[in-house]
Amino acid sequence: MRWMLLAGVFFAIVGTGTAQTAGAWLWGSTGRGTARWTQEGAGLAYRGGATFGWAVLRGISIRDGSVAVRFKPVEGREDRAGGVIWRWRDPGNYYVARAHALAGNVLAFKVVDGRRDDLAPDGGATDFEIRGVKSRDWRTLRVDFAGAEFRVSLDGRRLFTVRDGALAGPGAVGCWSKADSVTEFERFEYGAT
Repeated sequence: MRWMLLAGVFFAIVGTGTAQTAGAWLWGSTGRGTARWTQEGAGLAYRGGATFGWAVLRGISIRDGSVAVRFKPVEGREDRAGGVIWRWRDPGNYYVARAHALAGNVLAFKVVDGRRDDLAPDGGATDFEIRGVKSRDWRTLRVDFAGAEFRVSLDGRRLFTVRDGALAGPGAVGCWSKADSVTEFERFEYGAT
């Protein structure tokens, strides 16, 4: 397995509804608004502005592998969420696993043709409750993905597995947040298997 750890990557403010680039990264939004990403020391911060904001590594295309990030939801009236994305093809087609401090849960979903649909974990639940996740807590979210199976873990503990074949081919990996969330990210890791 090949692993890479990225730190100290430069980011700038994103333009409305368009993808922007900075070094190894491409970032933008899905839905309305302008996703605002900035560099914070050795990490990355999302400061709201878009329905969904994403930042993906340019030139990376992984079909099977893993993606993980350490994140801290800081503020937000509507949302305080952070997550990872994989098999990103364009702003309207990708997978997400996210943790939400206000809702106190972790869930996975897909965005296909710009439409978001939840992915039901094996066993039928729609999400996994995470008691004790609070704003300003650092957490690590990881997804291992192979074929149509995606295993979601938080802080090294496997939470659930989901299955979906809508986006079967390779795609980029990155970070994700939403709405008025203010979320910090660090220690972004990924690997292909």
